Amino acid sequence: MPSRYLSFRCSVPWLILLLQALLLTRSYFGFPGVSDTYASSNSYPAFQDVTHMVIFGFGFFLMVLRRYGFSSTGFNFFLVVLGVQCSMLAEDLLVFIRGQQNQVGMESLAKAVVSTTAVVISTGAVLGKANPVQLIVMTLVELIFFYVSRCINRTLLEVPEPLTVMHVHLFGAYFGLALTSRFPELPPGLDKNRSTPKSELFSVLGTVFVWVFWPSFNSVLAESKKKAVLNTYLALAVSAVAAFMLSALTSKDGKFRMAHIRSAALAGGVAVSYTAHLIQHPWIAMILGLLGSVITILGSHCLQRCFNPALKLQDTSGVHFTFGLPAVLGAVAAVVLRVVEDGIATQWNDLSSLGYTAFYYIGAFCQTISTALITGFITGLILNIKLLKAVHVSKYFDDQFYWEFPHLSVGF
Repeated sequence: MPSRYLSFRCSVPWLILLLQALLLTRSYFGFPGVSDTYASSNSYPAFQDVTHMVIFGFGFFLMVLRRYGFSSTGFNFFLVVLGVQCSMLAEDLLVFIRGQQNQVGMESLAKAVVSTTAVVISTGAVLGKANPVQLIVMTLVELIFFYVSRCINRTLLEVPEPLTVMHVHLFGAYFGLALTSRFPELPPGLDKNRSTPKSELFSVLGTVFVWVFWPSFNSVLAESKKKAVLNTYLALAVSAVAAFMLSALTSKDGKFRMAHIRSAALAGGVAVSYTAHLIQHPWIAMILGLLGSVITILGSHCLQRCFNPALKLQDTSGVHFTFGLPAVLGAVAAVVLRVVEDGIATQWNDLSSLGYTAFYYIGAFCQTISTALITGFITGLILNIKLLKAVHVSKYFDDQFYWEFPHLSVGF
């Protein structure tokens, strides 16, 4: 049995060692002292929540495939800890380009963890199809281009810094969609991409982890943290309730579908990620949570039956309707709320300034999506070259291709 599967001994360990050596060298020469790293003790609980969400939550959330549990949790953990280091170095380079002094502390570490979420979301789109070498290259390339996109939004389009980081859902979802379009199409007889009740249960457990810690995710970089926590929680609560309602209404036999609950329960957190710290009235957050749940469930029906087959997209974990569509909704809501807020402040006397604000915010969201699609498409082409040892289609969604199973060895 083991001879049927490829060994990564000559590629993955050495690539990891090379990357870690480069990261250590850059950190030694590039980072200033970190004596004040934990000066703000109040920020650590929120940072800890975000870490739990990204590692535990998304790790279990991706365990939706029946024969890919080891890889879903193991590769997610590996990519997060590797991506955080790369993100901190990218942040260091971004600050250096602006001519500022880099401060290594809880805020920069929190930005790194939040930015790595883009990689986790994109991994869900190619789940089961990319090998470790491809995932490492994807992580490096995606984080670099995400920081380039952030830099464009911050310097050219004058988008506030916390908002540029919250583009992570939008960038991760559409980068992953463009990426997965370059992978070979599945043969008709392959059924390893199915889920089982056990894998669905673990995935919903991950959804619960993500749901519980999402208020900390939206508030860790926000200026008004209490307002962000309140609005995020209310949006999540409404989207979770609406998920059960809409699941029963849209299923053939009127029963709940676990796939609906797993995706739509998180839609509220994504939809208010841009505006959680700005919303003055909780009912606005609740409406966004409801709309997010609606477009997630309706999108899952339309995209899987019409859009994905037409474009030959194989979105393994449904990141498009789980994160992409609610993020688009949140982007539109952010433009509307910003224009309304500025209009009320100026009593609608400066319409040219309001148009200028709307133009720049819409431009930032369009730039993020465009950059994600173009760079994701190019990255997909790069990942399928022979040098990166692309996995054969027959070995998709199979843990045995990467992990040791002693009870399956000969002579056990």
